[in-house]
Amino acid sequence: MNTLKIHPKDNVIVALRDLYAQTTVRNGSNTYYLHNDIPAKHKFFIEDLKAGQEVLMYGVVVGRLTQDVTQGSLMDTANTQHAVDSFQYRGFSQQWTPPDVSSFKDRHFMGYRRADGRVGTANYWLCIPTVFCENRNIDVLRQAMEEELGYGSSNIYKNYTRALLRAYDSIENLEQVDLSPESTQHEARVFTHVDGIKFLQHQGGCGGTRQDATVLAHLLAAYADHPNVAGVTVLSLGCENLQVEDFRAALFHRNPQFNKPLLVFSQQQIGSERALMQHAIKETFIGMVDANKLRRTPQPISKLTLGVKCGGSDGFSGISANPAVGYCSDLLVALGGKVLLAEFPELCGAEQQLIDRMQDAQTAHKFIKLMSDYSFAAEQAGSGFHMNPSPGNIKDGLITDAIKSNGAAKKGGTSPVIAVLDYTEPANKAGLSLVCTPGNDVEATTGKAAAGATLILFTTGLGTPTGNPICPTIKIATNNRLATHMSDIIDINTGAIIEGQKTIEQMGIEILEYCILAASGKIIPKAVQLRQDDFIPWKRGVSL
Repeated sequence: MNTLKIHPKDNVIVALRDLYAQTTVRNGSNTYYLHNDIPAKHKFFIEDLKAGQEVLMYGVVVGRLTQDVTQGSLMDTANTQHAVDSFQYRGFSQQWTPPDVSSFKDRHFMGYRRADGRVGTANYWLCIPTVFCENRNIDVLRQAMEEELGYGSSNIYKNYTRALLRAYDSIENLEQVDLSPESTQHEARVFTHVDGIKFLQHQGGCGGTRQDATVLAHLLAAYADHPNVAGVTVLSLGCENLQVEDFRAALFHRNPQFNKPLLVFSQQQIGSERALMQHAIKETFIGMVDANKLRRTPQPISKLTLGVKCGGSDGFSGISANPAVGYCSDLLVALGGKVLLAEFPELCGAEQQLIDRMQDAQTAHKFIKLMSDYSFAAEQAGSGFHMNPSPGNIKDGLITDAIKSNGAAKKGGTSPVIAVLDYTEPANKAGLSLVCTPGNDVEATTGKAAAGATLILFTTGLGTPTGNPICPTIKIATNNRLATHMSDIIDINTGAIIEGQKTIEQMGIEILEYCILAASGKIIPKAVQLRQDDFIPWKRGVSL
């Protein structure tokens, strides 16, 4: 199969292979003569259209023509600009048929059950600063504890440097130094039931606006309260906008029953840096001794919370990886679990389909307000959702934000939308929730973890080295070339869908099976192995 028409209403077709000008291609019972080369992942028009007419893909408006086009010509930024339909609440109109989950009914994963009944897929100790002034001391804490406790990164790059240094000292030709990868053994972990000690850093907590500090307080509280976190060490300066009392208030507002170890050290109160670090190291070590007593136990799949994300998207994202993740999402919802779909700038053009899946007006109007306010703020800054696609996205076939968005929304599957959450709000209801975050990869994954995601499914067509400090992130390739070319960051390849070798449903089942293994600690995703511990708070400014 060389082409794909996604929806019967579409007036463009996707090229699954490189297609060439002055050739004909078939799609179903129709034959089209191509006037241009059509690179794989790009689209061509299937009828003559006039400037001003709408471009339809996924059965909805994804653009408007800026010039006349002929059948068989390439869709590109020269002839198509972003356009979407308006949206409104029209009442709940969905008839959802859940997928068959009988094969998963008696399955479980091995998770860490917390006192409040939530279940983690990992068991981390977390170290956070209330203000950027403490970032350096967080680094000191990392240097003091990480390697000694057996959580250090691979020494492969240190070995590279040593080889270069030896060559330099012996006046050898540096170009001839063998820098081929070598397997390097980690030191054995001291605490075998603590999956890691994680160190967050940020540029907030003082200066800026007081609203920034408030949002940061709720974000850090969400991470401290996360089911993948066993205990928390907090370093404070003392005079910052984000006071420890504000952090505690946000934490206990979020979870009045919070009872994990919470170790707080204020530099101005303690005095010398040496005393601060000695206290922090000692008490953190003692806390980790207790955290190490926790064991994985069998837990129902309904205790999983999946955050679904795409980054480095390509023209196949909405055809292979995202729909496969969407089917996995539907499976988990049918099993009683939670799914979190975020990236509001990448839901632009898919709003009406999502609103029609909302069961009550209050949820719909909250979504409409968040989307409208976000869009207005972007426009006031001289930008807009239409500027979300990156040069890489466009080069690989995502010509408008609406094309990108309708493909991105596929990650949420087809189930009803049961809640809409603002940034840092927790997901407390089983089912599919929408979470307000930017599309920016790290800001979005940071926000998903704050909402409570215990695993993140991250689809990519171009290759994105992104992860999260406390939420294992599983990378899913949209195509075979990426899975081979950047195999060190990819966990699952959905390229078989493009090749016609597997169905979306088959891949969705495989993804859920992988999630169960990763949630049980039986498979360690590449992002965790590579320590892709990315964390960027959203300051509620304009970020797409």
